[in-house]
Amino acid sequence: MKHKIVLGLLLMLAQSSWAQSTTNFRLKDCIDYGLQHFGTVRIAQYQIENANQQARQALGQYLPQVSASGTAIDNLKLQQSIIPAGLFSPEPQVLIIGQKYQLNVTGQASQTIYDRALLLGIKANKPNQQLAQLNTRQTREDIIYNIASNYYQVFISQQQIDLLRDNLERTQQVLNILKLQRDNGVIQPVDYTRTEVNYNSTQSQLTLAENDLNLAYNRLKYQMGLPDDQNLVLSDSTLLTQLPTLEQTPFNAQDLVSFQQASTNLDLQRLQLKRIQAGYIPTVSFTANYGTLNLGAQKLDQLFDRFAGFGSIGLRLNIPIFDGLQRDAQIKQQRLTVLTQEEQQRLNVASYRLQFNNAQSQIQRAQTNLQNNDRNVKLAQEVYNITTLQYKQGVKSLTDLVNADTSYRQAQSDYINSLINLYQARLDLEQSKGTLLNFYNQL
Repeated sequence: MKHKIVLGLLLMLAQSSWAQSTTNFRLKDCIDYGLQHFGTVRIAQYQIENANQQARQALGQYLPQVSASGTAIDNLKLQQSIIPAGLFSPEPQVLIIGQKYQLNVTGQASQTIYDRALLLGIKANKPNQQLAQLNTRQTREDIIYNIASNYYQVFISQQQIDLLRDNLERTQQVLNILKLQRDNGVIQPVDYTRTEVNYNSTQSQLTLAENDLNLAYNRLKYQMGLPDDQNLVLSDSTLLTQLPTLEQTPFNAQDLVSFQQASTNLDLQRLQLKRIQAGYIPTVSFTANYGTLNLGAQKLDQLFDRFAGFGSIGLRLNIPIFDGLQRDAQIKQQRLTVLTQEEQQRLNVASYRLQFNNAQSQIQRAQTNLQNNDRNVKLAQEVYNITTLQYKQGVKSLTDLVNADTSYRQAQSDYINSLINLYQARLDLEQSKGTLLNFYNQL
């Protein structure tokens, strides 16, 4: 009975281990996993938290500032002074200044009443936090793009392998026929050898394609944040039957996260310019301090005796008068920074529009090529089937059969390449429109 229980537990553990090491993923599943596990997601979260802490820091500069300090002094050798003769005594007198031990404890507090630069710093909290949020969105879009692109590469590699295996099977069938014909003296041995070379060439292509598939899987796992030792199986079976459909939407640069990031950075630079200019405006703050001072002791055990307190409150007004034109230079530098970023933003918009136009042209070309190649595959398959039948009937030569097979293979290869081009062009178009998140949500 115990042996059965142990065997059952081992079987459960083995099943659990297998389930953990093999995972079936659709494209959306891969993206979901990557959005949770890829390292840049955590970095983006840290950036948001860092922006929140920067906001607290900026606000804290306008809150009361309180500190305390204390000193304990052991005057190893007290200062001496001479009292001239005749003032208190006919002889000069040596006067010892201070006591051997002293203790002083002081507390200070200040509260800013008006400081334009600090107020502008608090105002910068909102765009700074918005920028962190935009960086998070950019991170998510990058993950979606990279995972989808690598997912398509894996899928297409699988289709290429299936195609090569199908070609091998067809070539093997032809070889079987040729072998019988060669053995019966119907054809020359060179005809059989020529087809065998094609078979070996396809076998080599299959080996390379399988290696490429393994590399594509590794890239996809990396982009997902999936451990290398975990088995990944793609379960999207609709990529060949449900081709992407696109809606014609006008281009709007403001939809792009990169445009929004640049705009937010520009807002921050403009606020920084105002902060530097605010350095010319006087600042007002309230100050207060209170302390207690030991009047002095000759012995260490008297250090906490005879304390006398003191304190004060007041207003501090700081009026900038002349700083050697340093602030003027800073203002001019910051203005140039703002002008540079404004000009860069205009250049960026033109670049974004160019990318959008190119992506539209690319996907239109990819759709046309895919339709043409799909028709070519059907035609080439029909020609191959007819030629194969006629060859078996002795109507067509071996050369005609080889040519038909080569054309069929090329048509299939062209179709596979146009398919990956279409999927990649679709991704590039979504990226150029700033709609990758919509693309992900619609999967």
